[in-house]
Amino acid sequence: MSELYMLVTIASRNMTKKFSNFYEQENLPISFITVGTGTASSEILDYFGLDGSEKSVIFHIITDSTWKDLKRQLRLKMNIDIPGIGIAFTIPLSSIGGMKALEYLTCGQEYAKGEETTLKETKYELLVAIANQGYTEQIMDAARKVQAAGGTVIHARGTGSQMANKFLGVTLVPEKEMVFIVVRSSQKNEIMRAIIDEAGTHTPAGAIVFSLPVTDTAGMRMMEEIEE
Repeated sequence: MSELYMLVTIASRNMTKKFSNFYEQENLPISFITVGTGTASSEILDYFGLDGSEKSVIFHIITDSTWKDLKRQLRLKMNIDIPGIGIAFTIPLSSIGGMKALEYLTCGQEYAKGEETTLKETKYELLVAIANQGYTEQIMDAARKVQAAGGTVIHARGTGSQMANKFLGVTLVPEKEMVFIVVRSSQKNEIMRAIIDEAGTHTPAGAIVFSLPVTDTAGMRMMEEIEE
């Protein structure tokens, strides 16, 4: 049995190419890269050897066995423990919508499906839909039809697009948009299915969707009152 994680790497913009090349050499060519800005205090930035400039945020989907070796290689080859290089962390995934999407995102990693998630009592989950640029409304329209609330859009750039033909049978463009939607766990499968049906890889939107467990929330009171 394997577990799936979203690997998040945060590094200075000038390190983006170096990290991308490293991950490709480690057989992780599928990534989604977006831009962030550091907001830590000067003391924290000094401690980690970072500056307050723009950051690259790089997302991968990995298995637990991949992470064990990758963590070691990040230290040996990327010297990630040296202040100023960057940080990497993993977040458990609860599900990925569709076998083709699973094969594409894991890109040949050994994976034995087991329990959907180790966090069984989560009330909410975060759906992440990754689609070709310009189709976020199509995704949200599909989600709203099955009672999803609003979402947040992040612009990103995809890598390893040539792998899409192998696993999905389609060609994907590098320009991506990531849509984050917090939903009730009980609604998750229905909303994921709606997005896949109306904006999946068989459509111009080319959407892939997966979910992450949310352990607690604040600011969801209105949604809970409406549902009650």
